[in-house]
Amino acid sequence: MRNAGRVVGLIALVSLIFFISGCAKKGVQQVDETAPPQQQEGATTGTPDMELDMPGEDVTSSEQALQGEMAKFEEDRIYFEFDKFNLTADARKVLAEKASFLNAHPNIKVRVEGHCDDRGTREYNLALGERRAKSAQDYLIFLGINPDRVSTVSYGEEKPLETGTGEAVWAKNRRAEFRILGN
Repeated sequence: MRNAGRVVGLIALVSLIFFISGCAKKGVQQVDETAPPQQQEGATTGTPDMELDMPGEDVTSSEQALQGEMAKFEEDRIYFEFDKFNLTADARKVLAEKASFLNAHPNIKVRVEGHCDDRGTREYNLALGERRAKSAQDYLIFLGINPDRVSTVSYGEEKPLETGTGEAVWAKNRRAEFRILGN
């Protein structure tokens, strides 16, 4: 009887060892990614004079694409009515596009620059330009952009887009522009 207990215990122990080893995970084989892949004998890779796409080319093209997006971001302005700082429907649409760009590029910071036409005093136009820049900033923040990423400045009437008189010229100068500060 005593031997039978040992035999049962031994069988249980051996079964447990087989069970545990059967459930063990197989080891992951380490692959040296810097070494060229091994080819099977007789395998072909295409024509020898065919050029391969290099990763550096993708970086360059993606950098060029980003530069293009950044240029468009800065070119798109919003415009204001005479003596107003509230956003038009067109301005909100442009700001929504800018918010999408900023959400896609979370490291980019932007400065909103408020501008005015030359009617009114210098001090009044500086204050109005600041309110215009602040309106754009507030809307970008409303659209989910971190306030730390958007600063404002007012140039008042000091940096006109066009010089001259008349409503067409003045309308182009009542604007907010956007400058990318870093990425």
